[in-house]
Amino acid sequence: MNFYQQLVKQKLKTITPEELAAYSRDYGLPITVSQAKKILHLARTNDINVFDPQERKKWVRELAKITSPEIAKKANELFLQFVQKK
Repeated sequence: MNFYQQLVKQKLKTITPEELAAYSRDYGLPITVSQAKKILHLARTNDINVFDPQERKKWVRELAKITSPEIAKKANELFLQFVQKK
């Protein structure tokens, strides 16, 4: 596991739903605190590696169920930008 993967996993363990909702607005992906709670529960109870294309697809599908297909698509685009910068 590389540095970025460790950083993402650590942040997922410590971020609050309120912080996630605030970050989402900053990136044009507005979600509610309730949705943020569901997203964090999913992320914390499943070992999802957003750096792996197949696992990211699963994550995006689950994200679409919690939020909307549009939000999930935008989130995937952000993940791709982040992965490419690593």
